[in-house]
Amino acid sequence: MKRILIVFFAAIGFAACQQNQKQMQHSNPFLADYTTPYQIPPFESIEPGDYLPAFEQGMKEQMAEIDQITASTEPATFENTIQALEVSGQLLSKVSSVFYNLNSSLTSDTMQALARTLSPLMSKHNDDIALNAALFARIKTVYDHRNELGLNGEETMLLEKTYKRFVRGGALLNAQEQDKLRKINEELSILSLSFGENVLAETNNFKLFITDSSQLAGLPSSLRSASAEAAAKEGKQGQWLFTLHNPSIFPFLQFADDRSLREQMFKAYSNRGNHDDERDNKKIIARTAKLRYERAKLLGYASHADFILEQNMASNPQTVRDFLMGLMKPAIAKAQKEATALQEMVRHEGKNFKLEAWDWWYYTEKLRKARYDLDEELMRPYFRLENVRDGVFKTASNLYGLQFVKRDDLPKYHPDVEVYEVKEADNSHVGILYMDFFPRSSKRGGAWMSSFRKVSNVNGQHIAPIITTNFNFTAPTGDKPALLSWDETTTLFHEFGHALHGLLGSTTYNSLSGTAVPRDFVELPSQVMENWAPEPEVLAYYAFHYQTGEVIPDSLIEKMKASSTFNQGFATTEYLAAALLDLDWHTLAKDEMLDVDAFEKESRARSGINPEIISRYKSTYFSHIFSGGYSAGYYSYMWAEVLDSDAFMAFKETNLFDPETAQSFRANILSKGGTDDPMKLWLAFRGRPAAMEPLLEKRGLN
Repeated sequence: MKRILIVFFAAIGFAACQQNQKQMQHSNPFLADYTTPYQIPPFESIEPGDYLPAFEQGMKEQMAEIDQITASTEPATFENTIQALEVSGQLLSKVSSVFYNLNSSLTSDTMQALARTLSPLMSKHNDDIALNAALFARIKTVYDHRNELGLNGEETMLLEKTYKRFVRGGALLNAQEQDKLRKINEELSILSLSFGENVLAETNNFKLFITDSSQLAGLPSSLRSASAEAAAKEGKQGQWLFTLHNPSIFPFLQFADDRSLREQMFKAYSNRGNHDDERDNKKIIARTAKLRYERAKLLGYASHADFILEQNMASNPQTVRDFLMGLMKPAIAKAQKEATALQEMVRHEGKNFKLEAWDWWYYTEKLRKARYDLDEELMRPYFRLENVRDGVFKTASNLYGLQFVKRDDLPKYHPDVEVYEVKEADNSHVGILYMDFFPRSSKRGGAWMSSFRKVSNVNGQHIAPIITTNFNFTAPTGDKPALLSWDETTTLFHEFGHALHGLLGSTTYNSLSGTAVPRDFVELPSQVMENWAPEPEVLAYYAFHYQTGEVIPDSLIEKMKASSTFNQGFATTEYLAAALLDLDWHTLAKDEMLDVDAFEKESRARSGINPEIISRYKSTYFSHIFSGGYSAGYYSYMWAEVLDSDAFMAFKETNLFDPETAQSFRANILSKGGTDDPMKLWLAFRGRPAAMEPLLEKRGLN
């Protein structure tokens, strides 16, 4: 026994020695220059233990840079104060961009624990900068003399935005008020994190296993195959698994004949975060709304919406409400006609139940087929993911002369990810584009664009962008490739529009580049791209049958065109109800914890939305506004749709790929980022204010 113990402890000692040696050999990749091509983050070399030390060192370095600015005995100038602040914190930016992107697309218990640790640290760090009196004094000096400095347009914008950021960050508050603001910001950062974690957990945890094949009636074979594969991965051979991830739930709601199962799936989806358990989001929402109001009041604003909208094109809550309600009236009228037609279809089947929210997708699909002989599921074979992706690339190439070269040799953070080098027509390097297509339990829902690095050109040093796009598309199953729905197809065009905004910036300063624009302007580049997707000339690039190679037939294109305004009453009202719910939460002028369910019920009543339709997002899973950057800004998708509909008309008035119009859009919108007022950028492109008519026509609301 003694000999065994000696050997056992010797083995432990040897293993510990090996571990220590491994740790000594591993160097933190964030703390040195990347040696990868284009200085892409070396994802394979990054270990979870690298993040916190890099964050701590990054914060330390940036504070040292701030101290250097404030300790200067030289008079404050644009260069030694504003620009010096702009370029500070390079290490912190480097590690932050990787960590926060991967916490969205490749999270884990370790990453989430790190995020909770980092949240108060980063909140304090940001407040230490925003509330640094000596730093603000230098910024204010430069700002007060801005008209004497001979600054160019971008420099002037950087100065103005920096000054306003500090004022909005509490620089003019007294010490007691600043201390209160710090506590509010810290708590809000933690609440936002918890909200997002709860939504992800709620989405992942619901699993509907079906053992009786008769309950699959109506479901297309592609969904059956995908659900069988999903069940097999869970060790449930011979069963079918359905989840709340978009590629599972929405086709289920569209096609499942079993009404009780549709109801079960729908209620599971619409009640996420609302079960009075450890993942319930109601207290988080009420506390978030209360704190946001407190912060707005502290800073001198009537509400959080007033605080946010001050920097947007809409400028104030009443403008937003008038805009949304102006669209709601015709949308409700159209939705009522749609509901009547769907209820008639229920009766036609010999059933006597009242149409409910979980019936809408199912009977809409039936009505679409009856009216237009259009079956969305039969469209999928023409929208193979790889073909749609290449069609998007060709559209961008025809518009802007860009090339997209797949690079299998570059680092990536997950095997499913594709990496492309983006080049100009003359082969000069533009940037790197990541595309992450499929859902997984470690990835949040929805679709989004972000960046691992933004473009900048300070002191003649050009930094090329590294952009990432993320999706939750229908994955390949068995011998079938990934075949997209029409909604997924337009989503790919949408996020690619954001990517172009990030890739094609020609700004000097990082903080003004790409998508660093007001929230109600940022969706213009993304949404305008969607307009090319259904054009016959563009469909010919990418819509061909994955088995036969047959280009999508003209007859099917005509059916798509004829049905383009079909169900737009529903689509518009469910969106508007969510935008109004967002606005209601953030125009609160009450310093109290509210009953979330009661508040949402009141908001719904005010919106006037049809009883058979629920808001696109209910409060408890409204991640855009409670864990994303869209608080008091969800309206911006529709606001930007007015712009994108009119912008696309500029191409339709000439031709889809008119070089002069494309060059104007690139020069005046895509390349400018946030270097000028959005209205000035719009007028430089279009020559007049945006008209509402193209939007109303596109949605069939005129």
